[in-house]
Amino acid sequence: MQSYIIFAIKNFLSPSNLSFMKLKFFCPLWGSNSLEFNQFCLKAKEAGYDGVELSFPLEEDKKRAMVDAIQNHGLEIIAQHFETTDADFDNHKENYRTRIENLSTVTPLFINSQTGKDFFSFDQNHELIGIAKDIEQKTGVKVLHETHRGKFSFAAHITKQFIQCIPDLRMTFDLSHWCNVAETMLEDQAEAVDLAIERADHIHARVGFAEGPQIPDPRSKEWESTVKKFITWWQRIITRAIQEGKNEFTITSEFGPFPYMTIQPFTTMPITNQWAVNVYMMELLKRELT
Repeated sequence: MQSYIIFAIKNFLSPSNLSFMKLKFFCPLWGSNSLEFNQFCLKAKEAGYDGVELSFPLEEDKKRAMVDAIQNHGLEIIAQHFETTDADFDNHKENYRTRIENLSTVTPLFINSQTGKDFFSFDQNHELIGIAKDIEQKTGVKVLHETHRGKFSFAAHITKQFIQCIPDLRMTFDLSHWCNVAETMLEDQAEAVDLAIERADHIHARVGFAEGPQIPDPRSKEWESTVKKFITWWQRIITRAIQEGKNEFTITSEFGPFPYMTIQPFTTMPITNQWAVNVYMMELLKRELT
């Protein structure tokens, strides 16, 4: 079920000026990989998601079967790239192109890419971003680059340099990683946060903190102020998108399983239910992002 959120944008010229923003919520396959894929799609649909975010195999028959299942349930697709991990840059570059080209064939809204490596040089990571742009221009499928540990965008101060250097760089906003890397809530890196907010076209709604990429449970009172901090960032993105004339925006509620989620000591039991947490985040943001 799609979510229609009405935002009032105040200005001095027209007090009654209203902009309408449709928020679309996406369910990550991450953490539900053990489900039979058709059952995953059905579960996502029944939970109220508008679509799913996931990667796709290179094998054409397997890829087509997954696309058919998603479309049969009336869901939309955000294609996700994370697999390219080669330390050798030449191999990495070749495999990156193959993966992004493959994802462009599944009729996604866009591709969300975890691009590059934190230990590649600026020029090497810049070249990978250029490959994504080349594929985007050839296929018409937009490629966003996720703020993520281990990638070119692993830290606020580094990503800031890429944003300043590449005027058309567009991002998936997940500052849980930046908080973890910096061991702060980024109070002293406001300029980098502001730049990321200006470039964000998709949100991964996971809440991190100074010592980890994921708080134990966003429903618990002890994390209330941290959740509010992230919602404030997300609200700024939505407000900016409205001011730019956009009428829809995508959000993936992306709390993850172990090892992102803490487990009980001496067991493999998670301390909470990942699926329930992500559905909670979707419902929370339907209420809060107004």
